[in-house]
Amino acid sequence: MVSSHDIKDVAGQASKPRGRPRSFDRETALEKAILAFWEHGYEATSVSDLTQVMGIGAPSLYAAFGDKRSLFDEVVREYGERYGSFGDRAFAEEPTARAGVERMLREAAAEYTEPGRPHGCLIVHAATNCTTSEVEESLRERRNANIAAIESRIRSGVAAGELPADTDAAALARHAGAMIQGMSQQARDGATKEELEALAELAMRIWPRS
Repeated sequence: MVSSHDIKDVAGQASKPRGRPRSFDRETALEKAILAFWEHGYEATSVSDLTQVMGIGAPSLYAAFGDKRSLFDEVVREYGERYGSFGDRAFAEEPTARAGVERMLREAAAEYTEPGRPHGCLIVHAATNCTTSEVEESLRERRNANIAAIESRIRSGVAAGELPADTDAAALARHAGAMIQGMSQQARDGATKEELEALAELAMRIWPRS
Protein backbone atom coordinates (compact mmCIF):
# COMPACT_ATOMS: atom_id res chain seq x y z
CA MET A 1 0.00 0.00 0.00
CA VAL A 2 1.36 3.43 -0.94
CA SER A 3 1.47 5.88 1.94
CA SER A 4 0.67 9.57 1.73
CA HIS A 5 4.35 10.22 2.46
CA ASP A 6 5.33 8.16 -0.61
CA ILE A 7 2.82 10.05 -2.74
CA LYS A 8 4.24 13.32 -1.53
CA ASP A 9 7.77 12.18 -2.40
CA VAL A 10 6.74 11.07 -5.87
CA ALA A 11 4.85 14.27 -6.50
CA GLY A 12 7.75 16.29 -5.24
CA GLN A 13 10.16 14.50 -7.54
CA ALA A 14 7.86 14.92 -10.51
CA SER A 15 7.46 18.61 -9.87
CA LYS A 16 11.18 19.35 -9.79
CA PRO A 17 12.22 21.45 -12.80
CA ARG A 18 14.26 19.65 -15.37
CA GLY A 19 17.87 20.66 -15.76
CA ARG A 20 19.25 22.26 -18.89
CA PRO A 21 20.11 19.83 -21.70
CA ARG A 22 23.64 18.52 -21.42
CA SER A 23 25.97 20.70 -23.44
CA PHE A 24 28.55 19.25 -25.82
CA ASP A 25 31.70 20.33 -27.59
CA ARG A 26 30.59 21.24 -31.10
CA GLU A 27 34.07 20.88 -32.62
CA THR A 28 34.55 17.43 -31.13
CA ALA A 29 31.13 16.33 -32.35
CA LEU A 30 31.87 17.68 -35.83
CA GLU A 31 35.18 15.81 -35.96
CA LYS A 32 33.37 12.58 -35.11
CA ALA A 33 30.86 13.28 -37.88
CA ILE A 34 33.73 13.82 -40.33
CA LEU A 35 35.19 10.43 -39.41
CA ALA A 36 31.81 8.71 -39.73
CA PHE A 37 31.06 10.08 -43.20
CA TRP A 38 34.68 9.48 -44.22
CA GLU A 39 34.50 5.85 -43.18
CA HIS A 40 31.01 4.92 -44.41
CA GLY A 41 30.07 7.50 -47.06
CA TYR A 42 27.02 9.74 -47.17
CA GLU A 43 24.30 7.25 -47.97
CA ALA A 44 25.33 4.55 -45.50
CA THR A 45 25.65 6.94 -42.56
CA SER A 46 22.28 7.39 -40.88
CA VAL A 47 21.18 10.06 -38.41
CA SER A 48 21.10 7.31 -35.78
CA ASP A 49 24.72 6.44 -36.60
CA LEU A 50 25.67 10.10 -36.31
CA THR A 51 24.00 10.70 -32.95
CA GLN A 52 25.69 7.58 -31.59
CA VAL A 53 29.23 8.47 -32.68
CA MET A 54 28.79 12.18 -31.90
CA GLY A 55 27.43 11.42 -28.43
CA ILE A 56 24.37 13.67 -28.77
CA GLY A 57 20.64 13.25 -29.24
CA ALA A 58 18.85 13.92 -32.50
CA PRO A 59 17.33 17.21 -31.21
CA SER A 60 20.81 18.49 -30.35
CA LEU A 61 22.14 17.44 -33.74
CA TYR A 62 19.36 19.24 -35.59
CA ALA A 63 19.70 22.33 -33.39
CA ALA A 64 23.47 22.58 -33.83
CA PHE A 65 23.96 21.38 -37.41
CA GLY A 66 20.59 21.25 -39.16
CA ASP A 67 19.57 18.09 -41.00
CA LYS A 68 21.87 15.34 -42.25
CA ARG A 69 22.51 17.11 -45.55
CA SER A 70 23.42 20.39 -43.83
CA LEU A 71 25.75 18.55 -41.48
CA PHE A 72 27.38 16.79 -44.41
CA ASP A 73 27.95 20.09 -46.23
CA GLU A 74 29.75 21.41 -43.15
CA VAL A 75 31.69 18.16 -42.85
CA VAL A 76 32.91 18.49 -46.44
CA ARG A 77 34.07 22.07 -45.86
CA GLU A 78 35.85 21.17 -42.64
CA TYR A 79 37.41 18.07 -44.17
CA GLY A 80 38.83 20.23 -46.94
CA GLU A 81 40.46 22.53 -44.40
CA ARG A 82 41.64 19.91 -41.91
CA TYR A 83 42.67 17.03 -44.16
CA GLY A 84 42.31 17.93 -47.84
CA SER A 85 44.30 21.15 -48.16
CA PHE A 86 47.65 19.52 -48.97
CA GLY A 87 47.10 19.97 -52.70
CA ASP A 88 46.42 23.70 -52.37
CA ARG A 89 49.53 24.09 -50.21
CA ALA A 90 51.64 22.21 -52.72
CA PHE A 91 50.63 24.52 -55.56
CA ALA A 92 50.99 27.63 -53.42
CA GLU A 93 54.46 26.73 -52.15
CA GLU A 94 56.14 24.91 -55.05
CA PRO A 95 57.73 26.99 -57.85
CA THR A 96 56.54 24.93 -60.83
CA ALA A 97 53.46 22.97 -61.89
CA ARG A 98 55.48 19.78 -62.06
CA ALA A 99 56.85 20.22 -58.54
CA GLY A 100 53.37 21.06 -57.28
CA VAL A 101 51.75 17.96 -58.74
CA GLU A 102 54.60 15.72 -57.62
CA ARG A 103 54.34 17.01 -54.06
CA MET A 104 50.55 16.69 -54.14
CA LEU A 105 50.76 13.01 -55.15
CA ARG A 106 53.44 12.20 -52.58
CA GLU A 107 51.51 13.91 -49.81
CA ALA A 108 48.34 12.11 -50.91
CA ALA A 109 50.20 8.82 -50.41
CA ALA A 110 50.90 9.84 -46.81
CA GLU A 111 47.53 11.45 -46.06
CA TYR A 112 45.46 8.62 -47.52
CA THR A 113 47.23 5.99 -45.43
CA GLU A 114 47.64 7.92 -42.16
CA PRO A 115 47.10 5.53 -39.21
CA GLY A 116 44.25 6.14 -36.82
CA ARG A 117 41.69 7.49 -39.27
CA PRO A 118 39.79 6.30 -42.37
CA HIS A 119 41.96 5.76 -45.43
CA GLY A 120 41.49 7.45 -48.78
CA CYS A 121 39.69 10.71 -49.52
CA LEU A 122 36.27 11.60 -48.13
CA ILE A 123 35.36 13.59 -51.27
CA VAL A 124 35.95 10.48 -53.38
CA HIS A 125 34.60 7.84 -51.03
CA ALA A 126 31.48 9.62 -49.75
CA ALA A 127 30.01 9.53 -53.26
CA THR A 128 30.12 5.73 -53.44
CA ASN A 129 26.63 4.25 -53.88
CA CYS A 130 25.16 7.71 -53.27
CA THR A 131 21.56 7.99 -54.44
CA THR A 132 21.05 11.58 -53.27
CA SER A 133 21.55 13.50 -56.48
CA GLU A 134 22.32 16.86 -54.83
CA VAL A 135 25.11 15.33 -52.74
CA GLU A 136 26.46 13.39 -55.69
CA GLU A 137 26.53 16.52 -57.84
CA SER A 138 28.14 18.61 -55.10
CA LEU A 139 30.98 16.13 -54.67
CA ARG A 140 31.40 15.82 -58.44
CA GLU A 141 31.73 19.59 -58.68
CA ARG A 142 34.44 19.58 -56.04
CA ARG A 143 36.41 16.86 -57.81
CA ASN A 144 36.09 18.67 -61.14
CA ALA A 145 37.14 21.95 -59.50
CA ASN A 146 40.29 20.25 -58.25
CA ILE A 147 41.13 19.06 -61.76
CA ALA A 148 40.41 22.53 -63.15
CA ALA A 149 42.82 24.03 -60.61
CA ILE A 150 45.53 21.60 -61.70
CA GLU A 151 44.88 22.43 -65.35
CA SER A 152 45.11 26.15 -64.63
CA ARG A 153 48.48 25.69 -62.95
CA ILE A 154 49.75 23.59 -65.85
CA ARG A 155 48.66 26.25 -68.35
CA SER A 156 50.54 28.83 -66.29
CA GLY A 157 53.58 26.57 -66.47
CA VAL A 158 53.28 26.36 -70.24
CA ALA A 159 53.00 30.14 -70.49
CA ALA A 160 56.07 30.55 -68.28
CA GLY A 161 58.12 28.13 -70.40
CA GLU A 162 58.30 25.47 -67.69
CA LEU A 163 56.54 23.02 -69.98
CA PRO A 164 56.56 22.64 -73.78
CA ALA A 165 54.16 24.84 -75.72
CA ASP A 166 52.35 21.79 -77.13
CA THR A 167 51.60 20.30 -73.69
CA ASP A 168 48.03 19.00 -73.47
CA ALA A 169 47.16 20.74 -70.19
CA ALA A 170 43.66 19.28 -69.95
CA ALA A 171 44.81 15.68 -70.44
CA LEU A 172 47.74 16.10 -68.05
CA ALA A 173 45.44 17.56 -65.39
CA ARG A 174 42.95 14.71 -65.81
CA HIS A 175 45.78 12.24 -65.48
CA ALA A 176 46.78 13.83 -62.17
CA GLY A 177 43.14 13.79 -61.05
CA ALA A 178 42.79 10.13 -61.99
CA MET A 179 45.91 9.33 -59.99
CA ILE A 180 44.58 11.11 -56.90
CA GLN A 181 41.21 9.37 -57.13
CA GLY A 182 42.80 5.99 -57.85
CA MET A 183 45.24 6.35 -54.97
CA SER A 184 42.29 7.07 -52.69
CA GLN A 185 40.56 3.84 -53.65
CA GLN A 186 43.73 1.79 -53.44
CA ALA A 187 44.37 3.19 -49.96
CA ARG A 188 40.86 2.03 -49.01
CA ASP A 189 41.79 -1.38 -50.38
CA GLY A 190 44.90 -1.60 -48.22
CA ALA A 191 47.72 -0.11 -50.29
CA THR A 192 50.58 1.18 -48.16
CA LYS A 193 52.16 4.61 -48.21
CA GLU A 194 55.23 3.16 -49.93
CA GLU A 195 53.15 1.49 -52.63
CA LEU A 196 51.29 4.72 -53.34
CA GLU A 197 54.55 6.69 -53.40
CA ALA A 198 55.79 4.28 -56.07
CA LEU A 199 52.66 5.06 -58.12
CA ALA A 200 53.30 8.77 -57.70
CA GLU A 201 56.85 8.34 -59.00
CA LEU A 202 55.63 6.44 -62.05
CA ALA A 203 52.93 9.03 -62.70
CA MET A 204 55.49 11.82 -62.91
CA ARG A 205 57.54 10.01 -65.55
CA ILE A 206 55.01 10.88 -68.25
CA TRP A 207 55.37 14.61 -67.62
CA PRO A 208 56.93 16.44 -70.53
CA ARG A 209 60.25 18.21 -70.08
CA SER A 210 60.77 21.75 -71.32
